[in-house]
Amino acid sequence: METTYQTWLWQKLAEKCVKNLKKHGFDAHFFPTVEESRSGILSRVSDYETFGFGGSDTTRKLGVLEELRSRGKTIYDHWQPGLAKEEDLDIRLRQGRCDCFFCSANAVSVTGEIVNVDGVGNRTNAMTFGPRKVVIVAGMNKVTSDLDSALKRIREIAAPMRAKSLNMETPCAETGICNDCNVPQRICRVTVILHRKPMLTDVSVILVGESLGF
Repeated sequence: METTYQTWLWQKLAEKCVKNLKKHGFDAHFFPTVEESRSGILSRVSDYETFGFGGSDTTRKLGVLEELRSRGKTIYDHWQPGLAKEEDLDIRLRQGRCDCFFCSANAVSVTGEIVNVDGVGNRTNAMTFGPRKVVIVAGMNKVTSDLDSALKRIREIAAPMRAKSLNMETPCAETGICNDCNVPQRICRVTVILHRKPMLTDVSVILVGESLGF
């Protein structure tokens, strides 16, 4: 019964969020499940040849990367094991000039803003300018009521969990609480808010009615 109410609540939030994202120029859609979102995404990007993937658990859980690779598409993925430092950097740079770039969001507000906080900046750069197409995918667990709560979510939930998952030596990875640290492995260094669709970039926002990523 609780799951039913959660599904209902997420759908209602998604309806309002999609409406406001569209007002802000984004191509926004809601899909109830991962499977439906995968089909919806692939139908929108099938004509592109080169694809970049930011460091995202969410996009990889969709199975889109494997499907595109099986179709012979060129994939720029810096999460491949065994990459040398120079190879990693080259892939990150190519992500910014690919046909289609995939990433998630740390938070999406019902009022229609998308917020990402990066440590390197390859994701925040590619999602604003460079690729012909950008696809931002977010589970409904990342949707908040407004911009202030989106930024709060990143500090209190996304950043500590992400730092912990990466085994970073940061205070939040130890205590679970953000204290605006200045340690070498701090991952919160670049904050980008998409208030509106960037002028020269076609951006699709895909909301999925499941809990995905951090």
